[in-house]
Amino acid sequence: MYLPKYFEETRPEELHRVIRKFPLGALVLDGSNGLVANHLPFELDPEIGESGQLIAHVARANPLWQEAENGQEVLVIFRAANAYVSPNWYPSKHETHQQVPTWNYQAVHAHGKIHIRDDEKFVRGVVARLTRVHELRSGNEKTWKMTDAPKEYIDQMLQAIVGIEIEITRLVGKFKLSQNKEERDLVNVAAELEKRGEHVTSQAMLATLSNRT
Repeated sequence: MYLPKYFEETRPEELHRVIRKFPLGALVLDGSNGLVANHLPFELDPEIGESGQLIAHVARANPLWQEAENGQEVLVIFRAANAYVSPNWYPSKHETHQQVPTWNYQAVHAHGKIHIRDDEKFVRGVVARLTRVHELRSGNEKTWKMTDAPKEYIDQMLQAIVGIEIEITRLVGKFKLSQNKEERDLVNVAAELEKRGEHVTSQAMLATLSNRT
């Protein structure tokens, strides 16, 4: 990933925050027919290893778990909210006319080693953790849990999936949030995005101001 210094994010807590808030990652590996990507919701455990561990599951019908070799290097891409930025939103543009369109975004690349876990206990634990986390986030008054469904049905569903875990070896973060622009330009772009409902990107931009010297 092209990573200019002013867009580089290295704080582990910030990288972990993006993964937790936007857990649908694109898992990329080099399979027998070349590069293949799968979009999966991941759960992060930051306490395992130096950079954390990711867990997820795939359908047993998905060839990924048979193509991947244990310990194989993989990449998981997480992306937060993103938004188009018009040159007209920069106050400086109206003075110099030297601005062009761009796109602001936050992305985290998790490099790691994949391990296939085809055992019922692990898979049940993965499903339970993912369900618990995202049911709570859903805002439902009554959260769904695995015991709400018949045991035989859940057992059948669990047999149809395979667990995976990824030992994170390196995290790379790129937060492209107009840090290379004048403060007045950044602030006005954030305001324009807020008007258009792009709250996450707008607030992330304003948060970068505290890092300016």
